[in-house]
This record gives sequence, C-alpha cells and structure tokens, in this order.
Amino acid sequence: MSIWDDTQYWVQWQVLVCAFIVAAPAVLALRFVKKLKAQPLNYADLWTPCWKNFSPVWLLYYRAFAFVCLAWMLYEMVAFAGAFCFFFYTQWTFALVMVYFALGTIVSAYGCRLSSKKPHSKNGCSAESVQRELEEIQQKVGLWGYLMLISYQTCAGAVMLTDIVFWCILMPFLLGDQFSLTLLIGGIHSLNAVFLILDTALNRLPLLWSGFSYFVLWSCLYVTFQWVIHACGFFTWWPYPFLELNTPWAPIWYFSLALVHVLCYWIYVLIEKMKISVLPGLFPQAFVRSL
Repeated sequence: MSIWDDTQYWVQWQVLVCAFIVAAPAVLALRFVKKLKAQPLNYADLWTPCWKNFSPVWLLYYRAFAFVCLAWMLYEMVAFAGAFCFFFYTQWTFALVMVYFALGTIVSAYGCRLSSKKPHSKNGCSAESVQRELEEIQQKVGLWGYLMLISYQTCAGAVMLTDIVFWCILMPFLLGDQFSLTLLIGGIHSLNAVFLILDTALNRLPLLWSGFSYFVLWSCLYVTFQWVIHACGFFTWWPYPFLELNTPWAPIWYFSLALVHVLCYWIYVLIEKMKISVLPGLFPQAFVRSL
C-alpha cells in the first residue's frame, strides 16, 4: 500500500512544520541566486595554482587523478548496491564532487593548452593580442568556469555535511550494531573531503558566502526527492533517521539540520580563510594570492 494512502501520516502537524523549515530556506536561496550578479572571475584562477613553483600541469594531473579515484569508488559502490546507493545524500554529494573534478580537469587542460600557445616576444604582447586572448578565454571557459565555481562552492558545504553527519551522528548514535563499516564505505565518507581540501590547498578559486545558497538548494533538492518518492509509495524506510516525519521530534531534527548547514559551510570558509591568512606568512616567497 502506498504511504500516500495513509493520510494520517501526511496530515500530521509536524509534516507542515518540517515542510516550512525546508521550503523557507529554499525560497530565500533561490531568490538570492536570481538576484545575484555574476562576480568578475579571473579566469586564470580556474587552472593556476596558488604556489609559484607548482606548474598548472600538476594541478591538472591532480584533478584528473582525483576524478579517476572518485569514479572508481563510485563504480564499486554502484556495483555493490546498485542504483539504490543514490537513495543516500552521500552518493549525491560524491557524484557532485566528481562533477567538480571533471570540470576542473577540462578547464585545467584548456588553461594549460592556452598557456603553452601564449605568444612571446621581446617587446611583450600588444594590447590587441592581450584583448583577443582575454575574449577567447571568456568565450570558451566562461560558462564552464562558472559551473566549476558553483559546483566547488556547493561541494564545500556538502562534503562537510556528509562526513560530519556520518562520523559524528550516524556512526556513534544512530546506526548501531546492524551496520558494518567497510573500507569502501569509510572511503566514500572521507576521501570526498580529503580530495576537495587538497584541491583548495592548491587552487586559487574564491570561496564566497554566496555559495551557501547553492549548498542550501542542493540539500533541499535531496529532501524534496525523498519526500516525493515516499509520498508515491516507492519507499517507506527513510535513509536517515532524522528525516523521519512520524515523530513529534521531527521539526527539531529538521531545524537542527538547517543550523548544521550553516556550521558546515562556515567550517569550509574557515579552512579557506586559514589558507589565505596563514600560508602567506609561512611561505611568503612561494604562496601567490588570487588577483
């Protein structure tokens, strides 16, 4: 029987409250994104490392390596659990991190190719050639660059949320004895953050608080997906106990999860701030600030 037929489930007061807790941030984030003006993007920051002696080619290799490793792990997870693994937020985020590294690999490859063909002369490039080069970059990298930046900012919060919830809430308190931690599951819930943080330590991408809106929309999309498939009767079991609506504590769980989103994105912003404030002092001759 479809869970939708059980009207008592969906007319409970906590369902309406939880729906508001999910919908309100989503509407605010969507309105903010619509009003958000495209930030001027220094296209060289997309593929240039923040270290003087670190070639963009090595950043390209790292991003390609990260993508291959993540793709292999996701393949192993799908081979083990099938499409059911995408029932979980972890796999959604893991796939998004893969998308970021795929875009990063493509953009880095184009940047390295462009740098290798950059004209050289004793007198330097003319203003016209510099302008033509800039227009070429904006045309070919513009859309990919902004998609790459949006996915990067979304992943920043999502990987923190995934790993913190898994290691700090699910593992100690909610999973219990019926769950068996394997090397693959442990890697899925840790290497996503490890690869992204290492990329942050190497890249010159800006991490703005405006990216928090994309992170909120990403999570709200997942919760909406869960509500829809449960309402249609495909599942009666919730992948995360705190998403269960049939409890008077549900609004508290949902509100707490909303606050955790702020904490998770703040943690990654703090990591970025530590990078740009601490590393220049430790390596003044090697670290390059974004222009």
